[in-house]
Amino acid sequence: VIYPPHSKLTDKEKTNICYLSFPDSNSGCLGDTQFCFRFRRSPGRKVSLCCFLDQLDRDLPVYLKKDPAYYYGYVYFRQVRDKSLKRGYFQKSLVLISKLPYVHLFRTVLKQIAPEYFEKSEAFLEAVCSDVDRWPPPVPGEILHLPIMGIIVKLRIPTYRDKPGTIQIVQNMHQADAQISLALPTVHEVDLFRCFCPVFFHIQMLWELVLLGEPLVVMAPSPSESSETVLALVSCISPLKYCSDFRPYFTIHDSEFKEYTTRTQAPPSVILGVTNPFFAKTLQHWPHIIRIGDIKLPGDVPKQVKVKKLKNLKTLDSKPGVYTSYKPYLNKDEEIVKQLQKGVQQKRPTEAQSVILRRYFLELTESFIIPLERYVASLMPLQKSISPWKSPPQLRHFSQDDFMKTLEKAGPQLTSGLKGDWIGLYRHFLKSPNFDGWFRSRQKEMTQKLEALHLEALCNENLVFWSQKHTEVETVDLVLKLKNKLLQADREHLPVKTDTLKKLQTHIHDIILALPDDLQDILLKTGT
Repeated sequence: VIYPPHSKLTDKEKTNICYLSFPDSNSGCLGDTQFCFRFRRSPGRKVSLCCFLDQLDRDLPVYLKKDPAYYYGYVYFRQVRDKSLKRGYFQKSLVLISKLPYVHLFRTVLKQIAPEYFEKSEAFLEAVCSDVDRWPPPVPGEILHLPIMGIIVKLRIPTYRDKPGTIQIVQNMHQADAQISLALPTVHEVDLFRCFCPVFFHIQMLWELVLLGEPLVVMAPSPSESSETVLALVSCISPLKYCSDFRPYFTIHDSEFKEYTTRTQAPPSVILGVTNPFFAKTLQHWPHIIRIGDIKLPGDVPKQVKVKKLKNLKTLDSKPGVYTSYKPYLNKDEEIVKQLQKGVQQKRPTEAQSVILRRYFLELTESFIIPLERYVASLMPLQKSISPWKSPPQLRHFSQDDFMKTLEKAGPQLTSGLKGDWIGLYRHFLKSPNFDGWFRSRQKEMTQKLEALHLEALCNENLVFWSQKHTEVETVDLVLKLKNKLLQADREHLPVKTDTLKKLQTHIHDIILALPDDLQDILLKTGT
């Protein structure tokens, strides 16, 4: 059943959703299980609603921006014994499909609606959908109230202006509605500490592997553990965006199965979460494999698990651990391990452990990225080189050698005490999809900034005076160019002040009015 009934999905998308909505039979998930997956949209589909979501997308931090090529599926699966059914079991999944990566929000919503849906069936979904229709648009930075089946979920979607690592607390109401309101501390984060607990001695190496976009497989006993671990890995390099593909839960029926498991070429830059023992054989040739047992929160400190050589991984019954021959570039940070171990001994709540771990990853990523930010900012042309009568100047070229030279004085050692081969790590990173994605978005931002500065320079000129000294042909040319500039500012959402645009509008109007009547008519008619 698809709800609302007019939702269009291609056959390929439906097949992918069906296979991904159930755990593999060997997972033996009795009771209720929640997990999430991600799948490719079929090409050539009509894009609806997008322009509206795109406006909201601009204010999101880069790691929460939606990827137009993918959908997320959020699953609530129930399997219970039922003698009245032929198979002896009741097995059903309710799946919510969205472009938005708000894992925690949708998990909470499903928790509210799925158990009741399994008892009441379809009419109940209609009631749920009419609640969802009343939701406000997902505007970043505002406190939103979402009604869902008798309760109100309160949340705030982060914005790119938030200081990384800070959480804006959404307070619970103290009035009479306190019982029915549910305040979410986050819309998208997973429980980092719980996910990394089984491989807790290797967190720094895993951070390097994710940063470098290395092919990674997570082999887990169930889809909820595989999906949480993959999402935790992807989020550990935040505020950097992980730019390759990642699949929180991947099955042998997936339409990309052949593409991702072929041995004819090197494994692609992806992170896959799998539960089917068959993958232990098909992905044997992958360079880095994380094997996870049941994620249980340890009452005692996890044992030191050695990094194992890949040849030891023959089947999925092999012991939990990280199988790789990768040598980390940076020396191990013993401090964070001690801090978290102490937390386990003192029975510190996992939320607090996750906060410590998230801050550690954030500081590590920021120490790594600040020298790059600083160097890329130096590629911006000087403001005085921007002339209203010439095209905006180009950004200077990124030179790996020049960047490496800056590391001596302004490298990561300014903010991180970690020793090791930082230079080697940067060299490797500059070849990775994550660098490519990061640099492209920086380039786009800086080019738009140059365009905006160029517009401001134009506004500060006396354009009417200029047009009086030039021929009509040149003046008409100027008017058309200025109109194009305005269109571009609107289309690309250039970072221009609104009064600059108004000023430019006035300039265009004044120039046109100074022209002969016949030309005025033509130019005023061609409003666009």
